[in-house]
This record gives sequence, C-alpha cells and structure tokens, in this order.
Amino acid sequence: MTKRTPPYSPEVRERAVRMVFEHRDEYTSQYEAIRSIAAKIGCSGETLRHWVRQAERDQGLRPGPRSTDQERVKALEREVRELRQANEILRQASAYFARAELDRRFKP
Repeated sequence: MTKRTPPYSPEVRERAVRMVFEHRDEYTSQYEAIRSIAAKIGCSGETLRHWVRQAERDQGLRPGPRSTDQERVKALEREVRELRQANEILRQASAYFARAELDRRFKP
C-alpha cells in the first residue's frame, strides 16, 4: 500500500482556515468567504469548506468527531485488522501442526 501525499501542506490548510475565520465578517456569508479565499489559494471551495468544518469541530464550535478522535479510530482499526490477520495465521499454523502430529502418530 502506498501512502498518498496530500496536495496541500498543513501550513496552507491552517492559513486558509485562519483567513476564513478572520475575514468572514467582510462577506455576507461564510460560504462566500470560503469561495473567495479558496480561489485565492487555488483549491476548491468544497475542499476549504471541509477544512473549515473540521477546524470548527476541533475547536468545539460544531458537534462531531475531532481530528484526534478520527486519528485514534484509524489507528485502532488498523490494529484490529493486523490482529485478525495474526490470529488467522496462528489458526492455520495450529491446524497444520495438529494434522502433522496426527499423521506422525499413526505411521508405523
């Protein structure tokens, strides 16, 4: 599995979100501020909207899972997947050695 590098650095994301928060009073709606700033930094309005919503959740301004919670869930899901794979390998190895032991007992 290859890791995908995000097209925008964390610094760009933080700056864009900060700009939306700082300049939202200059626009009639937050959506207009997002569209205007997204055009300036070169990303889509939907991408910047997603970043702003996540920042609002992280700051407790909006209900929902925070970034740290999402990262923890991903790590736990990865750990569960690895443990299930390890259990399957051990189950297959146990069955293999059990068959080998039974074959060894019955050979003269």
